[in-house]
Amino acid sequence: QLEESGGGLVQAGGSLRLSCAASGRTLWNYAMGWFRQAPGKEREVVCAINWNGDRTYYTDSVKGRFTISRDNAKNTLYLQMNSLNPEDTAVYYCAVTTGSDVVTILQAYDYWGQGTQVTVSS
Repeated sequence: QLEESGGGLVQAGGSLRLSCAASGRTLWNYAMGWFRQAPGKEREVVCAINWNGDRTYYTDSVKGRFTISRDNAKNTLYLQMNSLNPEDTAVYYCAVTTGSDVVTILQAYDYWGQGTQVTVSS
């Protein structure tokens, strides 16, 4: 089970830190990712990280603003979001694959959290 937290309402230019805690299974040897879905849009990959954190992927729109990281000892995935803008407004989901390397295809992810709402006001 994955559970996201840390979402909320923030003004443009602000920051949020999302967390994704896993229970019932360990995550240390699996790749993970953050995804988001805005109203009326398809779910899209935001960023992804391999099993030990030394390889990452970011979609172009968040490069330089978002940072994905993980603490395998705490079984937790993080997403630091800086310089937020209204276009970042969405429900953010964490997900885990059964592979160890970075993957950006939604269908490759097997387990998903329930999502946390991020709203950025202008």
